[in-house]
Amino acid sequence: MAKQILVLPGDGIGPEIMAEAIKVMRLANDKYQLGFELVFDELGGAAIDKYGVPLADETLEKARKADAVLLGAVGGPKWDSLERDIRPERGLLKIRAELGLFANLRPAILYPQLADASTLKPEVVAGLDILIVRELTGGIYFGKPRETRILENGERLSLDTLPYSESEIRRIARTGFEMARLRGNRLCSVDKANVLESSQLWREVVEQVGKDYPEVALSHMYVDNAAMQLVRAPRQFDVIVTDNMFGDILSDEASMLTGSIGMLPSASLDAAGKGMYEPCHGSAPDIAGQGIANPLATILSMSMMLRYTFGEKAVADAVEQAVSQVLDQGLRTADIYSEGLTRASTREMGDAVVAALARL
Repeated sequence: MAKQILVLPGDGIGPEIMAEAIKVMRLANDKYQLGFELVFDELGGAAIDKYGVPLADETLEKARKADAVLLGAVGGPKWDSLERDIRPERGLLKIRAELGLFANLRPAILYPQLADASTLKPEVVAGLDILIVRELTGGIYFGKPRETRILENGERLSLDTLPYSESEIRRIARTGFEMARLRGNRLCSVDKANVLESSQLWREVVEQVGKDYPEVALSHMYVDNAAMQLVRAPRQFDVIVTDNMFGDILSDEASMLTGSIGMLPSASLDAAGKGMYEPCHGSAPDIAGQGIANPLATILSMSMMLRYTFGEKAVADAVEQAVSQVLDQGLRTADIYSEGLTRASTREMGDAVVAALARL
């Protein structure tokens, strides 16, 4: 029986980078006889243009039926004037919530070929390999109430809420510990327990879960210190587990340690391992259509899909080896280019990965 993948190219550079990932996926599908069937639809601004909403019911039903979802990027100034509840980003939040994709895995790995592309000194980032486990369906992005009120004096007051239940914290903590157990047996839980009630509960529950993983060394760090340590001594981290908002911020910071956010993939998983896979970067509307976007994060997101949802470790390894070989050849898109190397377009980079994978 065919394994179905729903492809959602999205907005901005989404269709461009997705086209390259699809070329790599189709080669892998044929070469390794994976039995994938690709289904296409829209999410975000493209869905608003097509359906009038950022996530149509029929698209959500396709996502439920699919074994995995591969997403490009959503959003752009074209839709900024719309009501907040129907903007492109609401479609992204909704599909995560409706599919129960509570665990967001964001690796920050520095390819040795890109050590000079990082804004930090090579000796600080060399060998960097961090996994950030971000809680994705709770916290301040989903909390109620969220509103803007008019006070008696006519002043506006905006309110957001940061709620976390024990069960929400426990399940993401277990994911963090399980990931740490597969790697270096070190887990750093990031919170703001010196200020926030939700973080105090977070720390208590993580401590409780940690008793089931005695082999994993658990540490705690306040989010402001973690942000500083990521640029001071990033290699001290192995796996970081944190809440939705902190994970959003820290993973973007960690991405720049690797030279470009255009290199970073991500996976968002449910309790059964079904996932939605997407690059960490946004839709970059300022460069859309120019053929200069980096497709490697999307290709590597596809590799994570092979690894985590379909259990195709050997194929995932092959895709990642192909990416590494292309970097060895000196090909660089604009975001990772430096003097003396070969500048490549989005399509040229995708074609090079396809060629490298075909040779393996």
